[in-house]
Amino acid sequence: MSNTEARSEMVDAPVTEEHDADGIQVIEPKDVALGGADALRVRRTLPSLRRSFVGAWCFADHYGPEQGVCMDVPPHPHTGLQTVSWLFDGEIEHRDSGGVHSMVRPGEVNLMTSGYGIAHSEVSTPATDRLHGVQLWVVLPQESKDLVREFQHHVPEVYDEQGVRAKVLIGSLASVVSPIRTETPLLGAEVILDAGATWEVAVEAGHEHGVLVDSGQVDFDGVRLDRSVLGVRDAGLDHLRLTNPTDRPARIMLLGGEPFDEGVVMWWNFIGRSHEDIVRLREEWNQAPEDRFGAVSGYRGATPRLEAPPLPADLRLKRRFRRGRQ
Repeated sequence: MSNTEARSEMVDAPVTEEHDADGIQVIEPKDVALGGADALRVRRTLPSLRRSFVGAWCFADHYGPEQGVCMDVPPHPHTGLQTVSWLFDGEIEHRDSGGVHSMVRPGEVNLMTSGYGIAHSEVSTPATDRLHGVQLWVVLPQESKDLVREFQHHVPEVYDEQGVRAKVLIGSLASVVSPIRTETPLLGAEVILDAGATWEVAVEAGHEHGVLVDSGQVDFDGVRLDRSVLGVRDAGLDHLRLTNPTDRPARIMLLGGEPFDEGVVMWWNFIGRSHEDIVRLREEWNQAPEDRFGAVSGYRGATPRLEAPPLPADLRLKRRFRRGRQ
């Protein structure tokens, strides 16, 4: 799932206070409708006014469980990023201009690299009447921003320790290593904690780490996080402690990565390095989409493709950094 908002909102993110490795920054979600009145609603924690990235993770939408809501996202573009799709329930059909036709299913990670440019569509299958999952983006560093489009698929095995079950999508955790390739060091994992369970696990001290709660409540290094809330800890410690204080299982997405210090411009489904980059990308998509982004074959929806919305008048887009914009 991608950013299908017809009006791409501009939010100035001021530089916030510094954080230390022992502190948890708590980011409340923003409710966003992807389309019209009947569209799927998501809870967005990245980017936010308070933080732009966790490692190179730059976008996090949490949605569902939604009953009777379908997804039908016509072909639309991406540049300068990788999308990571992860479902808890449902099934989504993916088609892209790299010629890939694949299903997104629970417990299976799909990573799509846009690089120089890609177009894709996402449609929930007819048998799907319940959707529940997360959509995540990873920003590509300057030297990799124009990569050739690519698609990776992996079905992680379950790491099972007393009271804890984890699936490692990306990176390594608890001796499990994912084969998914990324351009910066990252961690992505689904973790389920049984009622009352505590898990202390080794992590990379040089990485930032975020905990996004899907269900239940979780204490992240002693800080209570509720559903759809993202807790972030800066780099510095080589372990983290997760506790489920409730009498039911809790599920989280654990995100981590080496701090990403480059400045980027994020607007709609594009990532560039300047206002001029975004202006050019928007024009290329709206005027001659197949030249840069290619064509998506097999999409059968009523709308052939999404148009990029108008840019805000008389306003230059600013670069976004880890702790704001400048």
